[in-house]
Amino acid sequence: MSSVTADAHLAAIVDSSFDAIISKDLNSVITSWNHAAERLFGYTAEEAIGRSVLMLIPEDRLDEETEIIARIRRGEPMPSFETIRVRKDGTRVPVSLTVSPIRGPAGQIVGASKIARDITATKESERRIRLLMREVNHRVKNQFAVILSMVRETGRRTTDPQEFEQRVRDRIMALSRSHDLLVNSDWVGASLAELVEEHLKPFGRENQTRIAGPALRLSSNAVQHLGMALHELGTNSAKYGALSSDAGRLDVGWEIIARPDRLNDLHLTWEERFPPLAGERRFDTARKGFGTVVLQRVTPQALAGHATMKRDPGRVMWKLVAPLETVVASDRD
Repeated sequence: MSSVTADAHLAAIVDSSFDAIISKDLNSVITSWNHAAERLFGYTAEEAIGRSVLMLIPEDRLDEETEIIARIRRGEPMPSFETIRVRKDGTRVPVSLTVSPIRGPAGQIVGASKIARDITATKESERRIRLLMREVNHRVKNQFAVILSMVRETGRRTTDPQEFEQRVRDRIMALSRSHDLLVNSDWVGASLAELVEEHLKPFGRENQTRIAGPALRLSSNAVQHLGMALHELGTNSAKYGALSSDAGRLDVGWEIIARPDRLNDLHLTWEERFPPLAGERRFDTARKGFGTVVLQRVTPQALAGHATMKRDPGRVMWKLVAPLETVVASDRD
């Protein structure tokens, strides 16, 4: 291949490159400028060639060019590095720079070639990963706090070691079910209907259960705390209530009610009916268990709402009222 053909071939490669390739002399004056450089920086070749490369460098980074030229003159290798450059419209763009010396016919260094790659997408990905890791760390700490509280409160109310182990295991598994719903949705929330169905699944008796309400996408906080409440309600129902009897009936429903201040509340109701004798043990309220604490204090407070619990022979009803904005997922979730 002749030198003319080789030069033309090299020029074609440079011109078609996706990376900005710029040549400059030892005075930092631009001598070549490919199409990718036009796309990246906004200057045409006619506008760029003959001008100083300093037009691309922010004022607070001008010392970078001084260092680059000094090292090129000395023939020292210049490792790739990440920095910031400025487009024609004044916007800043993160780039990865690779600088190589250009030698003349006699082998002397006459300039430098710069390859600039736009790393905006990479930087954004890194930012999102850092944000995600902080969020994961926050969520894990919250989970640990919930589990520690669960273990502590269960221990205060349980004297039998086997019963304690079983109750803690069941409650952690309930947290896991809520967590799985969030993971499957990439932590953007889960529907209220899905949450109810998931926490009722271990108890069976689907033909005795009715679930009804408008479509709602819950925030991650609501998923976890409502999941805890649903587990406690379902466990108690399976032992003493509607889910312990073939004649039992469970209705879980919700609606959105407007408040006088023009905002909305979520009204969620768990109501079960069953033969009275099947639920007599449930009505001993002298000693509050962990489930009662969750239903009357933990879940309502976590959602800035309030809850009521009514127990009558053959009937149990738990009702939660909470501001809709504390329950539904926002655009940030």
